[in-house]
Amino acid sequence: MLRGAGAIAVALPWLEIMGTERQAHAQPAPARRFLAVYTPGGTVIDRWRPTGTETSFTLGPILAPLAPVQDRLLVVDGLDMQSARGEQHQSGIIAWLTGTPQELTSNGGYAGGPSIDQVIASRISAGRTAEASLQLAVRWATGKSHGLMTPMNIANFEETAPYSPIPPRLDPVEIFTALFGTLDPGASDDAARRLARKRSILDFLDRRYAALSARLGAADKQKIDQHLTKIREIEQSLSTTAACRPPARVDTSDYNPSSGLNSSDTGSIRDISTDAAIPKVGKLMTDMLVMALACDITAVGTLQWSDTEAKYTLPWLNLTEHHHFYQEMGGYRPAECELIYTWYSEQHLYLLQEMEKVDMGGHSLLDESVVFFGSEISDPPSHRKTNMPFLLAGGGGGLRTGRWVRYPNLPHNNLLVSILNLFGDTRTRFGAPAYCTGPLTNLT
Repeated sequence: MLRGAGAIAVALPWLEIMGTERQAHAQPAPARRFLAVYTPGGTVIDRWRPTGTETSFTLGPILAPLAPVQDRLLVVDGLDMQSARGEQHQSGIIAWLTGTPQELTSNGGYAGGPSIDQVIASRISAGRTAEASLQLAVRWATGKSHGLMTPMNIANFEETAPYSPIPPRLDPVEIFTALFGTLDPGASDDAARRLARKRSILDFLDRRYAALSARLGAADKQKIDQHLTKIREIEQSLSTTAACRPPARVDTSDYNPSSGLNSSDTGSIRDISTDAAIPKVGKLMTDMLVMALACDITAVGTLQWSDTEAKYTLPWLNLTEHHHFYQEMGGYRPAECELIYTWYSEQHLYLLQEMEKVDMGGHSLLDESVVFFGSEISDPPSHRKTNMPFLLAGGGGGLRTGRWVRYPNLPHNNLLVSILNLFGDTRTRFGAPAYCTGPLTNLT
């Protein structure tokens, strides 16, 4: 290793001067970015589940929009959210990322442990990026939440006791200004300074390589020259604005991020203007998350497409009732639910394709990331939490995608600890011990 400015170390290639070379099988590099994406109300499982075999499968109708990125997906089937103990919806969103039952008699009815995003953030993001993690939400705290933080709408919890709930940020204008307000190639904002720092570190290391090269034989010099070329390629990728740029600004004046404050328990109070703006606001939130990762503003993020009540209408789908109405309040409506869940799959496709577009220096943002898509239940009318509709995407940590992997009703906590392992965390249990039997096999 050569250590440069800012406590940054860059690996040397194997050189003859180092001694006899031994062949070794390289372990996959730990994942570098994590996103969790929440959609409410589970799915229509028989319309979600693929058909075929592990490596040769056809996505079900609900997941069909994701066919263009099927090779970047791992469909995880057959996991039960056994740790979701408590109120039917609340316990599900709490357990999704924490693997703990709802603390009904303490801690405000929230989680009994941290969410994996915060554990990952402390490992790869905290103290290294401007934001340790970002939590964003669209059309949040509807119905009985009345715009306030409650166990019905929180997915993220701090890493240390008492595992306080972390509310998401809601206002797209505030978020854009905070993250990208002055971001441009000539500005002196945080993002520009981070890029300049990276370039200066590479320049410093380049000089260190040159000094080392004078002491080497011909074969080692050739290897050093090749390695320098790769370093320069990294520098050139950092010098471009293609990877790190502010997303396009969107007029969101017709969207009220605090609309939940005016909501009714039953969802009878409608905010049609705000509801109609959900698609463009969700796209902007997605763009901001992707660019926050690309610009090293953070390495960890969560996007909630609402809360567990989901008492907002969907006029762009010609659905005039709120989402929860179609789940159960108006009697289970599987056709309308399938339409909603298919639309969410289209939004997932957009996220993954945007991550795939970002060149991080010879590989895409998606290549170094793990994206976890989930919900708080599996079956809307019964609120069952068996056979949860989980998806993973990306290539971080050696995740092997392009597969449909089925498990025999194992606890979903096993998936949570497996995700941590993709980031170099070596623990074998996570969440409530009673609901975790160890990491899943066949993910990498």
